[in-house]
Amino acid sequence: MRSLAVLVAAVAGVTVLAVTPAIAQQPPSATVKPASGAPGSTFTVAWSGFFFDPDCKTTTVSILWNGQTPIGSGNTVRGSGQQSVKVPANSPAGTFPIAVVASPCPGSKAGTRFTVVVPPTTTTTPPPVTTTTTTKPPVVTTTTTRPGQTTTTTPGTTTTTDSSSSSSTPGSSTSGTDSFDSGDGVLVLDKDNIQPGDPLTATGTGCPAGAPVTLKSKGENVGKAVADDKGEFTAPVRFTTIDPGRHVVRAECGITLLGNVDVTLSSSSGGTTSTLVVLVFFLLIGATMLRRQFVGLRATA
Repeated sequence: MRSLAVLVAAVAGVTVLAVTPAIAQQPPSATVKPASGAPGSTFTVAWSGFFFDPDCKTTTVSILWNGQTPIGSGNTVRGSGQQSVKVPANSPAGTFPIAVVASPCPGSKAGTRFTVVVPPTTTTTPPPVTTTTTTKPPVVTTTTTRPGQTTTTTPGTTTTTDSSSSSSTPGSSTSGTDSFDSGDGVLVLDKDNIQPGDPLTATGTGCPAGAPVTLKSKGENVGKAVADDKGEFTAPVRFTTIDPGRHVVRAECGITLLGNVDVTLSSSSGGTTSTLVVLVFFLLIGATMLRRQFVGLRATA
């Protein structure tokens, strides 16, 4: 039995001696995971098959970027280990060697590679700035008088019309052949149509401040006034003689303003006159007949 135990021990020793050199002869290696990344990203370095000087009490390794810049370190247990490290933030794009070196004690060394991928730079172009310019239309002031009188329109188009100077109705009398200068003034008559005896008022603007104003029609004075500090005036119009038709009223105050008024005879007055004529006619006939009867009676008597 003792001999058998000695034999078993001898076989076990030979086995250990055979296995130990096999482990010691495993070549050191290193790997990275992932094998690529952007600057500043994290990856893991793993190593195996490392051995150290038998007299060394530490089993640490240093991890070198591009074979020279330390980026981390780690412990080795039974020849293997791993450690997370970061890609240098300022690293350009490309493939760089990673070295795993026993340090500070002499020992194994292994290497691998890591590829740096720099993401493309995205440039955002801001949308174009749109400037909207709003142009206000010119302010147009329009002063409109009664038919046949002056119309003045400021900025844009200025138009001055006077129907008395261009046309006249049949049977009307005008003095529109004279030239005049109304400037920016306007003469307004409060009625377009009157009958003999009706009141008529003229209102004007555009005269010099404080200027005397004379109203005329057919060469006769029909009214007077004095312009106020705004160049405006109001005066009654009184015709000395007035005939049916269109009459032109001129206001002279340093400038000349024109206004028109139509004079008509009322149908009621014409009807009354006709009725009176008919009545007088029948009265005359009746008187003649009575006279003949009286003459016949006298002859008979």
